[in-house]
Amino acid sequence: MTLLLILGLSMVLLSIVLVGSALRSTTDTGVTRSLAVLEAMTNAPKELTQDLDRSFADRVVEPLQQRALGLGRRLSGADTADRIRRKLDLAGNPHGWTVDRVVSGKVIGAVVGLVFGVVFGLMLEGTGLRFVVAIGGLVVGFFGPNLYLYQKIHDRSAQLLRELPDAIDLLTISVESGLGFDAAVQQVARNTEGPLSEEFSRVLREMQIGQGRADALRALAERTNVPDVRSFVSAMVQADSFGIPIAQVLRVQSSEMRTKRRQRAEEKAQQVPVKITVPLIFCILPTLFIAVMGPAVLSIMDSFGK
Repeated sequence: MTLLLILGLSMVLLSIVLVGSALRSTTDTGVTRSLAVLEAMTNAPKELTQDLDRSFADRVVEPLQQRALGLGRRLSGADTADRIRRKLDLAGNPHGWTVDRVVSGKVIGAVVGLVFGVVFGLMLEGTGLRFVVAIGGLVVGFFGPNLYLYQKIHDRSAQLLRELPDAIDLLTISVESGLGFDAAVQQVARNTEGPLSEEFSRVLREMQIGQGRADALRALAERTNVPDVRSFVSAMVQADSFGIPIAQVLRVQSSEMRTKRRQRAEEKAQQVPVKITVPLIFCILPTLFIAVMGPAVLSIMDSFGK
C-alpha cells in the first residue's frame, strides 16, 4: 500500500509538472507571436499600414457616401445640383453642407427611413398599414435634407427681416457722419452680428477682389429671398448709377423699413384673435364646461338616482 501511495503521488506531481510546462510554453508562444506581429507592423512600409491608420469615417463612411452620391445622381434630375446650390445659398451655406452631401444624404436618409418604417410597421397590425408606414418612412428620409434646408431658409429670412431696419439706421448714421458707403458697410459688418452682417462682409470682400459695387450688391440680393433686402439693394444700385446722394436714399429707406416693420407688427397683432380660436375651442372651453357644469351634472344624476 505504501508503494502504491508513493507511486500515485509521483504520477500526480508528474502530471502537474507537465501541465505547467505546457501552459508556460503556450503563454510564451502567444506572447512571442504578439510581439512578432507588433514588430512586423512597426517595421512594415507605410504603403501596407496606411489602410489600418485611416479613421472609421475614411474607411467606412466616406465610401458609403460616395456610393449613395452615385445613386442619388442617377435618381435626381439634371437641374438638381443647381436647385440645391440655390437652396444652400438662401440658407446661408451651413457649415459642412455641400451639394454632394445633400444628394448622398437624401439616399442615406431614404434607406434609414425605410428601415425605421419597416421596424415600426412590424409593431402594427395589418399589411396595408405596415406598407404605408414603410413608404412614409422612405419619403420622410428622402426629403429630410430638403426640409432641413427649408427650415434654415425660413429662419435666416426672418432674421434678415428683423435686422435690416437697424442695419440701415447704422448705415445712415455712418454716411451722414462723413463716412463713405463702403466704410459704412464695414461698420455694419463689424458692429453687428447675424446673417446680415455676414452678407455685408461678403459684399466687402467681393469689392476688395475687384468686383463692382453694383454687382456685389446684386449678388447680395440673389443670395436672399427677402423682398425688403431686394428693395434696399435696388435703391442703392439706382442711386449709385444715377449719382443720387447716398445719405438721402438711406434716410428714405430707413423710414420705409421702419414703417413696414410697424405694419408687420400690427398685422401679427390682428392675427392673434383668429389664431387663438382653435386652442380656445378645443382646449379651454371643454375644461371650462367640465369645471362649471360638472357639479350640476353630478347633482342631477344623484337626484334622478334616488
